[in-house]
Amino acid sequence: MTSLDSLPVVIKNITPEHVAMISQGVVAGVDEVGRGPLIGDVVTAAVILDPSKPIVGLNDSKKLSEKRRNALYQQIMGNALSVSIGRASPLEIDELNILHATMLAMQRAVAGLAILPERVLVDGNRVPHFGIASHAIIKGDGLVAAISAASIIAKVTRDAEMDALDIQYPQYGFAKHKGYPTKAHFEALALYGVLPEHRKSFKPVAERILLQDPL
Repeated sequence: MTSLDSLPVVIKNITPEHVAMISQGVVAGVDEVGRGPLIGDVVTAAVILDPSKPIVGLNDSKKLSEKRRNALYQQIMGNALSVSIGRASPLEIDELNILHATMLAMQRAVAGLAILPERVLVDGNRVPHFGIASHAIIKGDGLVAAISAASIIAKVTRDAEMDALDIQYPQYGFAKHKGYPTKAHFEALALYGVLPEHRKSFKPVAERILLQDPL
């Protein structure tokens, strides 16, 4: 029988039995949103759920409607033992690269929790150093409740920030594409140029900067 300590750092094809095993005790789920966009922070969330207040319907935030995400966001914020947001700025993304900036944002999210978790569970195939027992779980955002909750918190938080940026720069359409590299975003870059909030190291932005300010 598999023991908790014998589980690998990166867990693929996690079973329901393993989910139950790693979810025991004070466990923080961690996920990120915003690695792909051309603009804004990469946002991470760390969530410690309250076992006595289960939340029905948690899932990968991308698989939920906006209305359902927002409703679950309110439930998580109201019922979780602790919720923390971490982020890395466009400047940090440009300096570190998006992978390392994401790992930094995850560390910040966990460090911001009001309760010290016994274990940290991260969506994906990489886990930064937390100084706490940790696992990366492939597709964990759809399989582990605490990671699903973190996915929802991060997604709703970053979407709200893109909505705010849309109010500031309505011609760019951020409320619709959320900063991702869509045709509409490329067209706005061509028409209106690069904003201070854009990630200058991302190729489409870097190319636009060269066109704006040729050497």
